[in-house]
Amino acid sequence: MKSKQEFVEFVESVEAGANYQRPLGFSLGLRRRRGEKTLDVYFPHVNWQANFGSAAVFWSILGLQKAENGCHSLSAAQLEKALGMFDPYINDGGSHPNLDLLKQLKYCLTGTDASTYSQKDAVIFFLYDGSKAVGSAEEGYFKLQAMSQRCVKPHAVCMDGVFGALNNLAWTNYGPMLPEDVASERLQSMFREVPLQVSHVDKFPYLVDYTIPLGVRVTTAHRARLGAYLGEGTTIMPAGYVNFNAGTDGNVMVEGRISAGVFVGKNSDIGGGASIMGTLSGGNKDVLSIGEKCLLGANAGAGISLGFGSTIAAGLYVYAGMPIYMFNDKNQPVDLEGNLVEDGQNVVKAKALSGKEKLLFIQDSRTGRVICKPNPKTIELNPELHKDN
Repeated sequence: MKSKQEFVEFVESVEAGANYQRPLGFSLGLRRRRGEKTLDVYFPHVNWQANFGSAAVFWSILGLQKAENGCHSLSAAQLEKALGMFDPYINDGGSHPNLDLLKQLKYCLTGTDASTYSQKDAVIFFLYDGSKAVGSAEEGYFKLQAMSQRCVKPHAVCMDGVFGALNNLAWTNYGPMLPEDVASERLQSMFREVPLQVSHVDKFPYLVDYTIPLGVRVTTAHRARLGAYLGEGTTIMPAGYVNFNAGTDGNVMVEGRISAGVFVGKNSDIGGGASIMGTLSGGNKDVLSIGEKCLLGANAGAGISLGFGSTIAAGLYVYAGMPIYMFNDKNQPVDLEGNLVEDGQNVVKAKALSGKEKLLFIQDSRTGRVICKPNPKTIELNPELHKDN
C-alpha cells in the first residue's frame, strides 16, 4: 500500500463485498492459553463503532466470509501483511492506536519471552451482535474490557454466560494460572529472584490490571473487577467495591458496595458499608439504578431504584416488599398520589416508590415504622475529593 488514497479505495472495495458488515466493535489483543484453556485476553484498545478501515483490513487478511461474533488468531505473516497495508500512516504524525498496537504485538511476539507457562498469540475479536450471550472466554474478555474502557455502559451488551465462559484462575505476579499448577510453579519461582505470589482465585481479574480509566481513583486494587464502568470523577475508597457490569456516571463517592447490574448517577454518594441489591444472586431480576445526587447513608441498603435527589438514612435497608408509611412535607399521612388519608391508609410497598425523585426514607425510632417523605435537600459532594482525579 503506497498512499492513503490507495488505502481508502481498498477499504471501499472490501466493504462493497456481499458478505461484509461493519462490526459493532473490534480489537487487537494478546491471548494467553494453557493447553486448550484460555487464561485471558488483553485488549488494550477497543474500537467501538469506529476505525472501520482497520476492521476491513483484518477482515480481508483473515479471508472472513461471515459477519459473526468471533476471535481469530493472527500469524506473524498476517501481522506483517497488515503493517504493510498501514504503511501510508506509519510516519504521518497522526494518532493511530490500532497501528501502534499492531507494531507492539509484532515486536513482542517475535522477541525473547522468558515465561514458558502460557502460550501467547495475537488475536482480533469482532463483535457484530451485542445482544447474544457470551460464547467464549475471548468474547467475555472483550465485552468486559469494552465496558471498563467506557465504550459501553452496563447492560448495553449481553453478559449472560460469562461465568461459564471464563476459567477459574489463580491471579499471580507471573500472570494467570490454573489453580492446579500453582504448587509446581511456586516451587520453580523460588529459584528466581521474585517468588510467585497469588493475589486471588477467581474468574475475574482486577480492573486496574487491564485498564485505568482516566479521571478516577481506586484506592485499593481489588475493589473493582474488570468489567466495572467507572465514570470520570469516581472515587472508590478502601471499603468501596464495584462489580462487573455495574458502575458509575461521573463524580461518585463509593464507600459501599455497587453490585453487578447496578448503575449509579453522577454526584451521588454510596456511604460506608452501604449496599445495593444486584442481579447475580438471591433471585433478584430487577435491574436497579441510583439516580443523580442520591445518598445511601452508612450501612444503608437499597433493594429498589432511587430517583434524582433521594436519600436512604444510615442503617436502613429498603427492600422491595417493605411496608412504607408515606407522609407529606407537613408530616400528614398521604397516599401515592399525595392525597391526604387516615393514618394506616398511607402504607405502600417500597417497590411502588422505585425510581421516584426527591424521596427521603427514614425509620421512626419510636414506632419502628419506615417512613417516606419529600426530601428537603439534595446532597453536595465535596469537590476537593473528586478534583484532579
